[in-house]
Amino acid sequence: MSGEREHDPYGTAEPYISPAAIEAVRAAEWVTVFSGAGMSAESGIPTFRDAQTGLWERFDPAQLATPEAWSGDPALVWGWYQWRARLVRDTEPNAGHRALTALAADRSVLVVTQNVDDLHERAGNEVVAHLHGSLFAPRCSHCETPYRGVDADPDNAVEQVRVEPPTCPICLSPVRPGVVWFGEALPGDAWTRAEQAIAAAQVVIVVGTSGIVYPAASLPERAAGAGIPVIEVNPVASALDDVVAHRIAAPAGVGLPALVRAVAERP
Repeated sequence: MSGEREHDPYGTAEPYISPAAIEAVRAAEWVTVFSGAGMSAESGIPTFRDAQTGLWERFDPAQLATPEAWSGDPALVWGWYQWRARLVRDTEPNAGHRALTALAADRSVLVVTQNVDDLHERAGNEVVAHLHGSLFAPRCSHCETPYRGVDADPDNAVEQVRVEPPTCPICLSPVRPGVVWFGEALPGDAWTRAEQAIAAAQVVIVVGTSGIVYPAASLPERAAGAGIPVIEVNPVASALDDVVAHRIAAPAGVGLPALVRAVAERP
């Protein structure tokens, strides 16, 4: 970590936040948040690498999230993503999401996320880019037309391993999940919006990401290289440890509310 390694000198339950980090956010009119799986985990959404349960416990997520898996068995892949979307629908935004909404009351707070859920949106956060796509944005596998049919709604999905995907009304090809699979490029428009949000930020807050997935992880690195203060909220060290200026050693649902409370206090 390029800044000081922060710790709680008093042993209190509240995570230690350096005065410099608090002042950086307090003075900022434009904050960009870069979020990863740890942001959603506290809502009960398993991270991608967590063990699967129920019907899916015998399947490897890394084997399902590929173009090859889709080509070989579209019904299996569609069924798995419908199951994941139902998991999200059964969860609610956590205290970290709500803290970002509160922070946005006095400044612009834009979110660039690696997550494919919609918890940021449901909390009222302004999401400018889903770098890895969204579970709730299916599209045609051939012509890429967005698909909004009720048969793609996870609430209507059948609880089984293989579910035949809907058919595109334009070209009659199968509709695919709206996520980025291993080996696929990130969406160009989302990447451009993410770059713009990072470049325009006065502070970047990185939440719940391992910092090992590229090119997404290059965004906070780029911010730090441009002299923008980067604050990391993570209970464990990440690959970005040498990049961030300040680290709040806490999960999103604890660290972000603590940061927002500290920023709101009169100096």
